[in-house]
Amino acid sequence: MRFRHPDGSTVHLAYCTNVHPAETLDGILAQLRDHCEPVRRRLGRDRLGIGLWLARDAAHALVTDPSALRGLRTELEHRGLEVVTLNGFPYEGFGAEEVKYRVYQPDWADPERLAHTTDLARVLAQLLPDDVTEGSISTLPLAWRTAYDQERATAAHTALTTLAERLDALHELTGRSLRIGLEPEPGCTVETTRDALAPLTAIGHDRIGICVDTCHLATSFEDPHTALDALAQARVPIVKSQLSAALHAEHPHLPEVRAALAAFDEPRFLHQTRTLTAAGLRGTDDLDEALAGDALPDASPWRAHFHVPLHAAPAAPLTSTLPVLRAALTRLVGGPHPLTHHLEVETYTWQALPPELRPRARAQLADGIAAELTLARDLLTDLGLKELP
Repeated sequence: MRFRHPDGSTVHLAYCTNVHPAETLDGILAQLRDHCEPVRRRLGRDRLGIGLWLARDAAHALVTDPSALRGLRTELEHRGLEVVTLNGFPYEGFGAEEVKYRVYQPDWADPERLAHTTDLARVLAQLLPDDVTEGSISTLPLAWRTAYDQERATAAHTALTTLAERLDALHELTGRSLRIGLEPEPGCTVETTRDALAPLTAIGHDRIGICVDTCHLATSFEDPHTALDALAQARVPIVKSQLSAALHAEHPHLPEVRAALAAFDEPRFLHQTRTLTAAGLRGTDDLDEALAGDALPDASPWRAHFHVPLHAAPAAPLTSTLPVLRAALTRLVGGPHPLTHHLEVETYTWQALPPELRPRARAQLADGIAAELTLARDLLTDLGLKELP
């Protein structure tokens, strides 16, 4: 979906396909047919943007087989879909029964991460629509915080600098300008936007910036305006933003609130949980740790890294951090000029919701994704953007 900003530029809105766990090229083609095109049809649009997730094997197959890449582009066009952004965070196995800490491997100190992201960039340069010259890729925020020493930090810095040089070369070769955004996430070396300032200014290349995920922003209790102003002041480019909402518990000391939170404790993904105290931010790596005894102070609200559907906040006594998303979006695209032109709805946890909230069929999932995009579309038009055909 495309929108005209009052300044005349185009803002792209997509939804991320990491909600559909396919890791082969055949699986991706099936996604387009079984999920993405039905969502487009529900929205009544001739064209729908998707933020494509390509696992390692799929990306490698595309970059080594030009005919396969041409076939994917043809299929996208046939189904009324377009790609201006990729989700390069998960490397593989995102559809596994247990993902947890594995999603942070390989990190930016490992050669595999640079090789994979280079493949993604080469693929995206060929998938961009003919009238689009700028693409974006979101990626791991350097590494999970443990076992990340100065040696690995140096290796990560070198890898990202090498990537920037490769993106410059790709621009010269194809005319397509691609940028990479580190995506701050709780528990990682770069947990907050503030954590991103030092490594990104040290790299100092405008092709390496940040991806602002509004669920992660909220989970870490960052104020959107303060965070985005700091990025602007430091001249850190906002490559893209993922529109998502976290799980919020206002009164975590109450037994009924604990019981409601426990329904979201599931074995597949990591749900980092945070609370803001007078002494600063406190947290656990997962929701079950927070619910166990006194691991996390409960005198103040808790937020958990659980991407809940944008249009359907959890029932009381829980809610979502949709207000944080609204505030961030206002700052991102509500001003005289957009701070980013790539927006992506990223609710990958539909099948991890409590059983009674999960979609039971493809049609229900398509309905839910379409409802999220409708909400995002309404937020954008309320900010003065005009939806384009």
